Amino acid sequence: MSSFLRAGDTISGQEGKATAIINGVVEDLFFVKTVEATFEKQKTEVRALGKRGTQHKPTGWTGSGSMAVHYITSLFREIALKYAKTGKDTYFNLTIVNDDPASTIGKQTIVLYNCNLDSLTLAKLDVDS
Repeated sequence: MSSFLRAGDTISGQEGKATAIINGVVEDLFFVKTVEATFEKQKTEVRALGKRGTQHKPTGWTGSGSMAVHYITSLFREIALKYAKTGKDTYFNLTIVNDDPASTIGKQTIVLYNCNLDSLTLAKLDVDS
């Protein structure tokens, strides 16, 4: 492996795909514009005798994310409607694959389990879109 970054090895975010398993059905999310998943440690402050500074002990973690989609599918609106009518929420697994053929880095895949929607657009009109 080289000790410097080659521009061609940076990953193009356009070269990839996302799929979701919703109610046992694999959905190809070709209409996704952006997907981002984040990981954040939760820490507790720890004070100790003989130390003036405060230390931090990891005690857990939290994950969150966001996804923007082209306004061409009713898939997620149907999930929201099901919850509104029945109170039954839907959790799904989301697979994100970065696979830039121009890069020598290789394919990177992550599966996010038990994803759940917080908010979504139900209807939209926009003369500039």
